[in-house]
Amino acid sequence: MSIEIGNKGVTAAQVLAVARGGESVALTKAADEAMEATARVVAGLVGSDEPAYGVSTGLGALATTAIPADKRDQLQKSLIRSHAAGMGAPVEVEVVRAMMLLRARSLALGFSGVRPVVAAKIVELLNAGLTPVVPEHGSLGASGDLAPLAHCALALIGEGEVYGEGGERIATGEALRAARIEPLEPTAKEGLALINGTDGILGMLVMALHDFDLLLKAADVAAALSVEALLGTDRAFAADLVALRPQPGQAHSAANLRRLLEGSAVVASHRHGDPRVQDAYSLRCTPQVNGAARDAVRQAGETAGYELVSAIDNPMVLPDGRVESCGNFHGAPLGLACDLLAIAAADVGAIAERRTDRLLDPVRSMGLPPFLAEDAGVDSGLMIGQYTQAAMVAENRRLAVPASSDTLSTSASQEDHVSMAWSAARKLRASLANLRRILAVEITCAVRGLELREPLEPAAGTAAARDSLRTAAPGFGHDRWLAPELAAAEELVGSGALVAAVEERIGELE
Repeated sequence: MSIEIGNKGVTAAQVLAVARGGESVALTKAADEAMEATARVVAGLVGSDEPAYGVSTGLGALATTAIPADKRDQLQKSLIRSHAAGMGAPVEVEVVRAMMLLRARSLALGFSGVRPVVAAKIVELLNAGLTPVVPEHGSLGASGDLAPLAHCALALIGEGEVYGEGGERIATGEALRAARIEPLEPTAKEGLALINGTDGILGMLVMALHDFDLLLKAADVAAALSVEALLGTDRAFAADLVALRPQPGQAHSAANLRRLLEGSAVVASHRHGDPRVQDAYSLRCTPQVNGAARDAVRQAGETAGYELVSAIDNPMVLPDGRVESCGNFHGAPLGLACDLLAIAAADVGAIAERRTDRLLDPVRSMGLPPFLAEDAGVDSGLMIGQYTQAAMVAENRRLAVPASSDTLSTSASQEDHVSMAWSAARKLRASLANLRRILAVEITCAVRGLELREPLEPAAGTAAARDSLRTAAPGFGHDRWLAPELAAAEELVGSGALVAAVEERIGELE
């Protein structure tokens, strides 16, 4: 069944289905009617001498330049071509598909003054599996994702390059002919409407929210494994203690840790008579750190939810006939949300690395061998895995520096404050990829440590995580090529298979 785009917006689940799942898309009758209503408003302005931004004037600093009536359609193609000025490596196909869906979604709300055929052409490309090649650099997050969206619009008019369904790069004209898709001939306002949105930023945020939510569950699993392997206690996670500070994310993380450690013979083995009165922060404060990240995800999710039903363009064409310039294309809300998540990801990764370091240090690991090696000295064990992890933690700290606190003046200072939200979203994707790998290293180390506690039995939840890893990577032993084992752990974390294995055993995590 196709994902329907109406005149009320779309959901995050629909974005994921189209961007990652390849679902087809259809426009509803209500969307067509909404677009037709304001397209008539624009059509009435085409021959008028009354200046209307992007219809009868140039763009940006050229907004005071009048465009003759006979060149107004040419203006729309010209601005697509001139704005398709991106550089660098192509962005991921899933990002471009999300961007296209969300641009069609915004047009379908009916406040951009475009004909239904414009959104329909985007839908045709999506359904044909043709994805425009979009370079990474070019968006300042105001006026939206101009260059990236212009590269998408370029494909609609039959120019530029696209990826085919098999991933090959093809000249767009050739690809459209093979798919029997007629290129779009944009009329007044339509070229501008195709490029003046924050759709790439929003698409990346929506996918990041989904990924981060899964990684936070994996982070709680990793922490529980480390608590057991380091002979830590679960007493700090008690519900009544956590309730004294009613932060919702903290409560969810603590509840996960209690369930993951429930029934652990390892934890029970030192519950009484242990001279240690408290664990190190990296164990004891896990719910506070992972929980704060959960709250950041919730806040960013609210921002994304508002954007998914927002009309993003400039100028806006209103049903009463007004054509008004506004700032709805500015990416500040999205940029701040992405930066917040990057800070949260850096913190979750940082505490995970501290637990890993403790597992490998015989002074602090409560009797585990140095670097969890079989024959320390001859074997180096997991020593260099932690080096790799530390390198990614350091990179995530750099990526946590906010992009949205920066700005540059463009277009002869007409556009004198930009959001840099595209940059915030790009670095967030890199940060989450690093976090996935950081957690994979901790899980690999913690599972080895836990196995060295045998014959004590772990909890059901952590045992499920151990068993899941051991289906993909061999057990403890002498040194071997470590990179494939870490890659296997990363795949388990990123795909959700590790969390799924745990939830199958103990129920859904919060």
